Amino acid sequence: MTAWRILLAPMALLGTLMTSLAARADHGMAHPWQMGLQTPVTPVAEQIQDFHNLLLVIITVIAVFVTLLLLYVMVKFSAKNNPTPRTTTHNTMLEVLWTAIPIVILVVICIPSFKLLYFADSIKDAEMTIKAVGHQWYWSYEYPDHGEFTFDAAMVDKEDLQSGQPRLLTTDEAVVIPVNTNIRLLIAADDVLHAWAMPAFGIKLDAVPGRLGETWMRVTKEGTYYGQCSELCGTGHGFMPIMVKVVSKAAFAEWAKGAKEEFASRDEKNGVKLADAGGKTAE
Repeated sequence: MTAWRILLAPMALLGTLMTSLAARADHGMAHPWQMGLQTPVTPVAEQIQDFHNLLLVIITVIAVFVTLLLLYVMVKFSAKNNPTPRTTTHNTMLEVLWTAIPIVILVVICIPSFKLLYFADSIKDAEMTIKAVGHQWYWSYEYPDHGEFTFDAAMVDKEDLQSGQPRLLTTDEAVVIPVNTNIRLLIAADDVLHAWAMPAFGIKLDAVPGRLGETWMRVTKEGTYYGQCSELCGTGHGFMPIMVKVVSKAAFAEWAKGAKEEFASRDEKNGVKLADAGGKTAE
């Protein structure tokens, strides 16, 4: 019993460390020396993490089994222990087993995999829609269900960051969504390939010019979450972050009311400036 405790002590310590680091990662972003995935805050992300943990167990068992088998073969059939090799070249039972067992393992893996793919791809009674459009190199967002206002979200430069704002992840405008709400997310691009990736939400979907991607999310915990474009979209690829603020439904309703007025008036001012510029050019 004491020997087993000694062998399991490093694993227990590693588990404690991973739990501690996972708690630190409960801020919607990655952290130095983080082990494991970010804390999931959507049903899809939770199932992705469960599937990841299942695969981790399966691959660990396979790796341990194969390692022990190789060690056994190396010792059992070494020249010292087996000076006269057997002449057997085939073993029907062994060949059936090493063909059938991997098939069974793949079936065990594919069943939850297909369930997860279907769950992530099917929209669950969407209560609102948001459209994200990728540009070189920023995102713009449309809220068609709350006044059809649109705004751009660009990265905040290092010298303009405030205390507590992460570098390369903070944007001048945040995507604001209500907590515990089924949201349809439409993703598009107007120039090259982009990808809207939010690890804590379990979302990573390409934005393809000329096509409209679709996914969904329901965030169960309020807070600020960060992601980035995950396609090599050009020289500004590393400077195209995503910042999402999840607030209460009452706070979102208040924000949407103010945002509709703010961004609508901003668009009107921009339209007037463009019209004036066009008139002067014509003259």
